Amino acid sequence: MIEFVAANLAPIMFGAVVFFLLSGFPVAFSLAACGLLFGFIGMELGLLPGTLFQALPLRVFGIMQNDILLAIPFFTLMGLILERSGMAEDLLDTAGQVFGPVRGGLALAVIFVGALLAATTGVVAASVISMGLISLPIMLRYGYSRPIACGAITASGTLAQAIPPSLVLIVMADQLGRSVGDMYKGAFIPAFILVGMYALFIIGLAIFKPKLVPALPPEALKYRQPDGSSGLRSLIVLLAVVGGLSAAFGLHYDELLSMYSGHPSNARLDETIVVAMSFGTALALILAGANKLLRLGLLSQIAERVTFVLIPPLALIFLVLGTIFLGIATPTEGGAMGAVGAIIMALSRGRLNFDKLREALESTTRLSVFVLFILIGATVFSFTFTAIDGKEWVEHLFDKLPGGQVGFLIFVNAMIFFLGFFLDFFEIAFILIPLLAPVADKMGIDLIWFGVLIALNLQTSFLTPPFGFALFYLRSVAPVGAYLDRVTGKRIEGIRTTQIYRGSVAFVCIQVIMIALLIAFPQLVTGGLDAKVEFDLDTIQIQAPPTGGGWGDDSNGGGTGGW
Repeated sequence: MIEFVAANLAPIMFGAVVFFLLSGFPVAFSLAACGLLFGFIGMELGLLPGTLFQALPLRVFGIMQNDILLAIPFFTLMGLILERSGMAEDLLDTAGQVFGPVRGGLALAVIFVGALLAATTGVVAASVISMGLISLPIMLRYGYSRPIACGAITASGTLAQAIPPSLVLIVMADQLGRSVGDMYKGAFIPAFILVGMYALFIIGLAIFKPKLVPALPPEALKYRQPDGSSGLRSLIVLLAVVGGLSAAFGLHYDELLSMYSGHPSNARLDETIVVAMSFGTALALILAGANKLLRLGLLSQIAERVTFVLIPPLALIFLVLGTIFLGIATPTEGGAMGAVGAIIMALSRGRLNFDKLREALESTTRLSVFVLFILIGATVFSFTFTAIDGKEWVEHLFDKLPGGQVGFLIFVNAMIFFLGFFLDFFEIAFILIPLLAPVADKMGIDLIWFGVLIALNLQTSFLTPPFGFALFYLRSVAPVGAYLDRVTGKRIEGIRTTQIYRGSVAFVCIQVIMIALLIAFPQLVTGGLDAKVEFDLDTIQIQAPPTGGGWGDDSNGGGTGGW
């Protein structure tokens, strides 16, 4: 028996942690307990040195000193401030009024706002619950298909898993040992292709099944001109002007930077300040100009609403992600700018008081501590698992898989898809990714590509019935029984759980197609990354300075002071 345990300690340890996780025991304590227990067993069996755990405190302090992980509380605070200040409600109301007059417009508004919320909150639960409380009653009021309404809300809410600055991507980059900025760049194109596929699905329904996604009736449009027109022409002109200013800023960025700092290679802080100042100046000019046009009667009500509701959060998103993509700010610095910008935005609207700020800070602290404890537990587990050659055991598990890289990716994605029903993405990232990353690296798989694939996969598992977390979030806020609508006074039937499940199926299929596209075309991820610099070790020449008169100086005896 002892010989069997000694020969199979790695699979026994892995099986033990899976048992504890599925039993519902707290994840952080399950991981740490398994790591410590099997470490002592390994010492008793003579497989591990008695001084094994002396290095563990350094590992724990290394986690606490990791600057990359600071991005998690910053981006979380940014999202919570914007969510508690009523930004989600304003965005949904405004986007619904812009897109509402066309068939499928409300669903398109939900998808568009879901992408915006994903780029600000980064948290699935916040996005799904916000849109479920605000959009679902409106969609039911005007005759939307219940499965389509539920599917649009849950699918767009899960975009927080894939659209930067997703917390999943931050954790994935940390565990894969890659740059968060590169992970954001790699995820950017696939995430917005996915948004486009969602929108095309709704547009297809609007064309071929218009009764499922009706347009808003004229009496439901709140922002109309005195003459009864929608005012969309004014909005189109305004968007063209804003687009032109944004393009001009992008084209003249280098000149602005040089004018401020004197030289483009100055300190990173200078670059961050000039970009922030330029964005702030451009935004102030846009808002001041819009306010002037409004007083002159040249700006329609819907254009005014878009200007003061949509442009500020969009500017904040572009400021945060733009500085990261350009390499001007690290994700931690970008997150700090985002959190400060969100607080300023909420204060300027009179939407932030001490109680809301305290709630946001408490929630941020809870999430940060939760992540840190899981990471410490995972580190203890990984420390022992590596010491007993567990990673070699994992590698051997994948040696016999057919299909090479593709076979490995299909198997891993299927496994993570299944585990996503039961485990949170933090748990999957901290437990499985450190075990799978070395195998993927040895197979020649780009780890940024691998990380984006896993993030999209986890997003899919959030949607899949019957255990998808996003479905539970919507179920918690969707009406169960019939109720009287407060606007029309009509009796509206509640939402059945089966309708939530049915609505998610089409969007799960879209996401599976997206994952297949990424496997088939990795350049969708890697194409936006900087080219790798290849070194040929056989051609590298190392030259040392001479000990005598100088390089090639033959003044002291035929060049003896040189080579």
